[in-house]
Amino acid sequence: MSNIVAIVGRPNVGKSTFFNRLIQRREAIVDAVSGVTRDRHYGKSDWNGKEFSLIDTGGYVKGSDDIFEAEIDKQVELAIDEADAIIFMVDVESGVTGMDEDVAKLLRKVTKPVFLVVNKVDNGKRAEDAVEFYALGLGEYYTVASINGSGTGDLLDALVEALPENEEEEELEEDLPRFAVVGRPNAGKSSFINALIGEDRYIVTDIAGTTRDSIDTKYNRFGFEFNLVDTAGIRKKSKVKEDLEFYSVMRSVRAIEHCDVCLVVLDATRGFDGQVQNIFWLAERNRKGIVILVNKWDLIEDKGSNTIKEFERAIKKQMEPFTDVPIVFISVLNKQRIYKAIETAVEVYKNRSKRIKTSELNEVMLPIIENYPPPALKAKFVKIKYIMQLPTPQPQFAFFCNLPQYVKEPYKRFLENKLREKFNFHGVPISVYMRKK
Repeated sequence: MSNIVAIVGRPNVGKSTFFNRLIQRREAIVDAVSGVTRDRHYGKSDWNGKEFSLIDTGGYVKGSDDIFEAEIDKQVELAIDEADAIIFMVDVESGVTGMDEDVAKLLRKVTKPVFLVVNKVDNGKRAEDAVEFYALGLGEYYTVASINGSGTGDLLDALVEALPENEEEEELEEDLPRFAVVGRPNAGKSSFINALIGEDRYIVTDIAGTTRDSIDTKYNRFGFEFNLVDTAGIRKKSKVKEDLEFYSVMRSVRAIEHCDVCLVVLDATRGFDGQVQNIFWLAERNRKGIVILVNKWDLIEDKGSNTIKEFERAIKKQMEPFTDVPIVFISVLNKQRIYKAIETAVEVYKNRSKRIKTSELNEVMLPIIENYPPPALKAKFVKIKYIMQLPTPQPQFAFFCNLPQYVKEPYKRFLENKLREKFNFHGVPISVYMRKK
């Protein structure tokens, strides 16, 4: 389990640029106009071997500065409640503003680690100007330039040192496998669990956001006992209007982090849209087992013999390059294939827990590598001599060779595909590492 770090601050101070830099992907849209961040963004980052989840809480609220101020205060309060550490970002170009002071007033009351980060400091003059942020009463500050990464190293050193250790909690979580049911609001997550357990344990309405928290249910089927976790739906940020709902989104992120397999429920009438993809990639970056459940399949009219194949093809196109994921078409209302969904999730869990003997791994993979060796680079030939599976909860493999730096991503994907083909890791992300022999 990793920690949650929330980035807070008023609009247009550079939170999304900073977020993109830390997750090393251009995921959040960046523009000079305030309020561009409309979706809540979740990402995975690590520093000095310590992982953490990052939430960009930048908000879009239509209205006056007063409404902005109230909304930002609300988000900061919720971030304080649920995050393990908070990055409070301000802008050296604007100096201390009234909204900055209001956020600082909230943050001065908390006991969690708070990091005051002065952004857009890319020269000595601006570094001198940053001194005025001492007036916020949060003590030491860090100067960074999100656009080029200057200063982020010192900040991240301090951040990971302050994040709490969760070893004891991890041990408790491992007692029973956990299957998290995640997806957009109103996709049928609670109805799915009610149908499985045969009772209306969860409130089900047509109003999106009825489930406010992550709830565990012990379940035993196919001779296999596990926890089913119903989560509040993750919604587009422009739709998150209530305090409770933002809190629910953060709880859903935690549920994904704590689980072994994510059952991603999507509404067949909406398809594999941007928000569902966001959830899918969050689960993939956390290296969880994944099963896609296409619910409300009964509402799709004019189904032909190729409708399922075409739907699958469209989803897998959006998943590339990680397409080895089971897709089950269900109707919770008619109880169609709901047990097939759980059976598939159990298989994915077993695939994720699979351990392959080192001798078998080398016996199978070394001849393949010999026939299709890594491409030579700068007249240097890479020789892979030995392979082993690392002792981690999810499948990770180390390939020992003479020149690991010359093995590029396409060849790593080739090795991953061969591992999938020979050993069946259906539904599970695989990590391939090249190590010096």
